[in-house]
Amino acid sequence: MKLPLVRRFGLMRRFVCVAAILGMGPFAFAENIPLSSLDLKSVEQEWGRAQQDKAVTGGPLIIAGQTFKNGLGTHANGRFVIDLGGGSDRFTAMVGVNDDTKAGSVEFVIRGDDYELWRSGIMRIGDAAKKADVSLKGIRVLSLEVTDAGDGIAYDHADWADANFEVSGTKPKPYEVPRGEAVILTPKSGPEPRVNGPAVFGVRPGSPFLYSIPVTGERPMVYAVEGLPNGLALDAATGRITGTLDRAGEYPVTLKATNKLGSAEKHFRIVVGDEIALTPPMGWNSWNCWGAQVDQEKVLSSARALVKAGLDQHGWTYINIDDAWQGKRGGPYNAIQPDEKRFPDIKAFCDEVHALGLKTGIYSTPWTISYAGRIGSTSENPDGTKPIIPHEWKRNNTLPWAIGRYSFAASDAKQWAEWGIDYLKYDWNPNQLPETQEMYDALRKSGRDIAFSLSNSMPFSNISDLSKVSSCWRITGDIVDTWGSMSFNGFQQDRWAPFQKPGHYNDPDMLVVGQVGWGKPHPTRLTPDEQYTHISLWSLLSAPLLLGCDLVQLDDFTIGLLTNDEVLAVDQDSLCRQATCVSKDGNTCVYAKKLEDGSWAVGLFNRGLFPKTVTVKLSDLQLSGAQRVRDLWRQKDIGSFEKEFSSPVAPHGVVLIRISPKD
Repeated sequence: MKLPLVRRFGLMRRFVCVAAILGMGPFAFAENIPLSSLDLKSVEQEWGRAQQDKAVTGGPLIIAGQTFKNGLGTHANGRFVIDLGGGSDRFTAMVGVNDDTKAGSVEFVIRGDDYELWRSGIMRIGDAAKKADVSLKGIRVLSLEVTDAGDGIAYDHADWADANFEVSGTKPKPYEVPRGEAVILTPKSGPEPRVNGPAVFGVRPGSPFLYSIPVTGERPMVYAVEGLPNGLALDAATGRITGTLDRAGEYPVTLKATNKLGSAEKHFRIVVGDEIALTPPMGWNSWNCWGAQVDQEKVLSSARALVKAGLDQHGWTYINIDDAWQGKRGGPYNAIQPDEKRFPDIKAFCDEVHALGLKTGIYSTPWTISYAGRIGSTSENPDGTKPIIPHEWKRNNTLPWAIGRYSFAASDAKQWAEWGIDYLKYDWNPNQLPETQEMYDALRKSGRDIAFSLSNSMPFSNISDLSKVSSCWRITGDIVDTWGSMSFNGFQQDRWAPFQKPGHYNDPDMLVVGQVGWGKPHPTRLTPDEQYTHISLWSLLSAPLLLGCDLVQLDDFTIGLLTNDEVLAVDQDSLCRQATCVSKDGNTCVYAKKLEDGSWAVGLFNRGLFPKTVTVKLSDLQLSGAQRVRDLWRQKDIGSFEKEFSSPVAPHGVVLIRISPKD
């Protein structure tokens, strides 16, 4: 006997509801939730902002001529980490490079609980969309990633089109990495003397010499230098060495410091020749703190705060003014003069900074107008050619320095030297040899040693030439204080390693620890473990270490990050080698480099979201026999190991070690 249709439907509905509650497979109701419906604020990417149902530039989602109504428009390198709570069953998407770009190439990667679930392979503009279809059963955290395919991020407009979750339980939401406790690992400096800093210093013949011996320990301190060459003088009370050396050559000396508790010394080389900045520059830059709101008093207060916190006794030296100091052109050289309201007297500023034992830096650009809308080192030609400001150049894809320009590089360099500037950040994109060579020559003829830093996003195709005439060069876009930005900038830079040597450095951008904010400082969004990774990785890379934080508001944790002399010694090692990845397993990796004394600095990194054990095999370093392992952050020997060393590593964390022969 058949039941009435209404009765049968009612029974079936009850059965399906029970099945849904019990999670009985195909009988459970699944809700379709578009990826683009989630809060996109936590999407991390190196250019632009993630767009809901649009390409990253705001246009339609179009892949190889196929238009999609919904999805996520993003950019390499980028990632979106999503908390699934175990409630999602499946994720599907059509992925590819958006048609609004020129030469983009990317790779899409989907990870679940740190394990790779799907990879697209390299995709380029014009490639048909590929379908991603992955099961999410039991997955707690999903990471949707877009990489630059190893050739830089230019034009990498990436689409997650028709991207949807099938959800039968907890709805997906953006994942928040637990901050954890801010544990200070760096032991406090003792009261007895310790001579810190690099073991070498470079100066050109005839250039003014200034080196402040960095020493920790109880004051008063008396300084001495054994073997100091003629032409240089030491202030025994401050430890500052000044003067000039006219003859090229290498001068070995011994730096000494004494207080009532004892004495310490360090072998040191003064090298007089063509190269300066023989170890990566260390100091502070105004941009990541004050942005375009910079002024003379803010920068001077930063210099005083650096000394008050004792950072100068660990090798932090430069105090650099970034963009927005510029006023009008004038003066004896017709050079850029400061905005008088913001910087009433740059010469007096330089004198005060030098009196603190520090050095000064400044900003310019070969463009007619800087990123902050200030005057650059070129102008329109007498024929009245209109200057083009950066955002117009980006929109129209025109080259402002190629359209009727007159260079003031020589004039500006003379003015900077007269003021007492020691460092130039030359900011533009793309970096080309003629303009770089022009400024390099102007700096060399200025009569003063001025470190020459190129910014930003050096084209890899230009690195062979430009690395010869610059002290350092930006290999990335601008950094911000997120894990995605910091890790994208720091990891996967191995291809640049061959071009680095003493006096010439790959630069993954400034540090984002402490209070940062580009005009409105706030505590860095990096977790404590991420900050340890940041400092460890930059030190392994022998990268320039330029702080971007408010030095007046340094807290104890940040001071601990910046005053570990065994960690900083990895950055300041005289070989200046860039560490490279020697092994990788999923989201864990090992970076290593050989140091001048024959030992190895090694970083065990966990880029994933869950704790992992990371292992370095001694064979990967071409080492054999018993080796001594030292924890550099804790400044503590761990023990002796023969084949490998393993350690648990926190999510987004690091264990930084030094490996040397047991004997």
